[in-house]
Amino acid sequence: MSNSNNQKEFNIAVLPGDGVGPEVVKEAIKVLNKVSEKYQIRFNYQEGLIGAQAIYKYNSALPEETKEIVENADAILFGAVGDPAFDKDPNAKVRPEQGILQLRKLLNLYANIRPIKTYKELYSKSPLKEEIINGVDFVVIRELTGGIYFGEPRGRTENSKKAFDTCIYSDEEITRVGRIAFEMARKRRNKVTVVDKSNVLATSRLWKEVINNLHKEYSDVNLEFLYVDNAAMQIIRRPADFDVILTENMFGDILTDEASVITGSIGMLPSSSIGEKDGKRRGLFEPIHGSYPEGAGKNIANPIGTILSAADMLDFLGLDEASNAIRNAVDKTLSDGIFTMDIANENYMSCSEMGDAITSRI
Repeated sequence: MSNSNNQKEFNIAVLPGDGVGPEVVKEAIKVLNKVSEKYQIRFNYQEGLIGAQAIYKYNSALPEETKEIVENADAILFGAVGDPAFDKDPNAKVRPEQGILQLRKLLNLYANIRPIKTYKELYSKSPLKEEIINGVDFVVIRELTGGIYFGEPRGRTENSKKAFDTCIYSDEEITRVGRIAFEMARKRRNKVTVVDKSNVLATSRLWKEVINNLHKEYSDVNLEFLYVDNAAMQIIRRPADFDVILTENMFGDILTDEASVITGSIGMLPSSSIGEKDGKRRGLFEPIHGSYPEGAGKNIANPIGTILSAADMLDFLGLDEASNAIRNAVDKTLSDGIFTMDIANENYMSCSEMGDAITSRI
């Protein structure tokens, strides 16, 4: 949107959440404020509670007040949720993680996008050999609102000796996330790898059928299928060969965590969850790391994943020049040898110092 002065203006919902969430989000906003000055963009921030912080105040992981904020926002910048107090209580009926699950459902955020990119300055931190991770740059698109995580029925039998979950997918759910994958591949290296288990699962066979039909509209894009067990191996053996990986909810959950290790630090990686509700595009942007409660309040977390998530948010808002400025600043900061403690063994920067360093290079 634009205001009367022809300045671009956007409403941003800010949900810092738990643990190190507030610290890394603060640094992302620091970077956004610099971009705002340089490119004449106005960001109207409105902060809301989610996760454990919301439970302590409202006994809800996603209170009504926060729902209203996100419903009216052009995009959401999110930190992390999670609190050890709830992990120790298996009988807790309200849990911090319910906040993000409810948010995905509320806004119909059906596609999770996780870029996996290696930086030469971090090659030594990766568990894989340098010749394997050199030049890795791929994106995993995970369907986010269907599959076994949401299928009904689910539960346990009366005698509790058996439990069951249901995996359900419709052709509509597969088609909409498939389009995102093909469109993204056209802007990258023109290759989509679909990960399934169609030799065993009926839902995977539907995925293969629907994607093959959709491919007729995107015949210029190279398409391949891999079984999930083989894909898990190939992501480690030859990660540089992948461009866009498309998969269902549970497989995506597992494979993205596996892929994140390749880069050397989970603190480096952004993610976005996008969808559509009431005719409006919706987007939530967050680092892939958790709340890291043991690091909370110590100013030691790596804010780069959150800062790059903010760059993805600017892409979503159509602010490509500003988003590229952020990514270039991150690249320059790393090439200048400035790292946080998860990357460097000594002479490392604090969370806020890293934010300052990136901001100064925009």
